[in-house]
Amino acid sequence: MAIAPRLDLRQSQSLVMTPQLRQAIKLLQYSNVEVTAFVEEELERNPLLERDETVDEPPAERAAVDQLLSRTETATDSATAASTDALPADSAAPLDMDHAETYDMGGPSDGAPMSGGTEGRGGSLDFSSDDRGIDDFASARPSLRDYLGEQLRLNFDDPVDRMIGAHLIALLCPAGRLIAEPAAIADAMGLPLVRVEDVRHRMMRFDPPGLFARDLKECLAAQLAEKNRLDPAMQALLDNLPLLAARETRRLMVVCGVDSEDLADMIGEIRALDPKPAASYDSIPAQLVVPDLLMRALPDGAWLIELNPETVPRVLVNERFYARVAPKARKEERVFLAERLATANWLVRSLQQRAQTILKVAAEIIRQQDGFLQHGVAHLRPLILRDIAAAVEMHESTVSRVTANKFIATPRGTYELKYFFTTAIHGTDGGESHSAEAVRHRIRLLIESEHPEEILSDDAIVAVLRREGVDIARRTVAKYREALRIPNSAQRRREKAVPA
Repeated sequence: MAIAPRLDLRQSQSLVMTPQLRQAIKLLQYSNVEVTAFVEEELERNPLLERDETVDEPPAERAAVDQLLSRTETATDSATAASTDALPADSAAPLDMDHAETYDMGGPSDGAPMSGGTEGRGGSLDFSSDDRGIDDFASARPSLRDYLGEQLRLNFDDPVDRMIGAHLIALLCPAGRLIAEPAAIADAMGLPLVRVEDVRHRMMRFDPPGLFARDLKECLAAQLAEKNRLDPAMQALLDNLPLLAARETRRLMVVCGVDSEDLADMIGEIRALDPKPAASYDSIPAQLVVPDLLMRALPDGAWLIELNPETVPRVLVNERFYARVAPKARKEERVFLAERLATANWLVRSLQQRAQTILKVAAEIIRQQDGFLQHGVAHLRPLILRDIAAAVEMHESTVSRVTANKFIATPRGTYELKYFFTTAIHGTDGGESHSAEAVRHRIRLLIESEHPEEILSDDAIVAVLRREGVDIARRTVAKYREALRIPNSAQRRREKAVPA
C-alpha cells in the first residue's frame, strides 16, 4: 500500500462563537439596567449610533410581536406608544413683533409649564395636575452622625467630654451599638473608665434613644427608661431574653412574678421597641423594581402584554452621516467607519431580536400560568424550562437567559419570570401534580388559620394535604415551613398560649 499526499475538498458546518455572538448571548440575559448601560457605552463609542428620541410611532422592538390571544391562550401585544406634547397653533409669534410687548412666561421654576403650553410635564398653571409631593420640596434629612453631633454640642460643655462623645459617635455600628468595649476606648484615649462610661450613659438618652449600647438588653433598657417603664418586672424580662426568644412563657411568668395578662402587655411593649435604632434613622429607601414587561386585562377577557417603553433602549443608525463622510475619508478612516456601521447594525438587530424573544417566552409563560392570574397562588401549575423551550422551539439555555433578571407587572403584582417556574409534587393515587409554590402557600394558610387550642404538627399538615390530593412527606413539610420562617408546633403553642 503506497503512502502519498492527496488533496481533498470537503464541505462541513460548524458553529463558531464569534465575539458578536457571545455579546448577543450576554445581551439576552442582561437586566434592563445592564442593557441601558451597555447601550450608553456604545453611543459614546460609535459615532454612527444615535438615540431614538421620537415618540410619535411605536418602536420596532415592541411592534415585533403583535398578536392578541384569548385569556386561555394569553394575549401579547406591543402597539402602544407615547405621544409628544403638542404646541398651541398660535404659539409662534410674528418675527417683526416687538419683544418688549410680549409676555415671557418664564421657566419651570417660575411656574411655567415645561412644554410651553397650558399644561405639560411640569404641571399646569393652576397646579391642578401637579403630581409632585411634599417630599420633593422637603430639605434633605441630616445624617445620624451629624444629628448626634448637634446633640453633643448642646449637652456637653467640657471639651474632654465632647472629645469622648465624638469618639463614641465614630465607633457606632450601622445598628447603633458600640463596636468596642468601653474599657478599650478608655485605654486608647488615656482617660478613666468611669468618665467614658458617664459620657456614654448620658449619650444613650440622645434621640433616637438606645444608641451607644453594648448589647440588645442595654439598648432595650435605655428605650424603656426613656418611657419610664423600666420596673423590676421588665428588668427581669430583659435579663431573660433567651427565654422570650424560645417562647418559654410559663418560665417567664415565674421569673418576672407576673400573670399571663401582665406578661402579654410586657411582651407587647418589648415588640414596640426598636432593636436597631440607627438602622431605621439612616435607612436607604428601597429601590422599586422597574418591570421589563407590562400586562393588563382587556374588556373582552384577553391578556395584553407589552414591553415597558421606559426600559427599552432605542437607537438608530445614522446612515446619512456615513454616506456623506465615507466617500471623502481616507482608507483607514473608511475601514473604521465600515466597522462602526456593522457594529451599529448588529446592535439594532440584537436589541430587536432580544425584545422579540422576551415577548415570545413571556407570552408562553403567561399562557401556561393563566390559572394563577385568574385565581391566585393556589392555582400555580408546575412548570420547568423544558416545557417553555419545547413550546417556543428554543433551547432551554435560551429560555433560562431570557427569564433571568426580567420582571413582569401583572394584575396580581410584579413578579420575576423565574417565579413562574416551580417543581412538581406528585398527587396521591397518580392524580394531578401540584406546584411546590402552591403547596407552600397552602401550608402557610393552614398554619395561619389554626386554632390556639389545636396547633397543627407537621404530621397533621401532611394528613391534611394528602386528603387534598398532595403526596408529600413530613420532612418536605418541615423544610417548606422553615423556608417560610414559621416556628414548629411546640413554639407556636407556647407563643399562642399568651396573646401578646
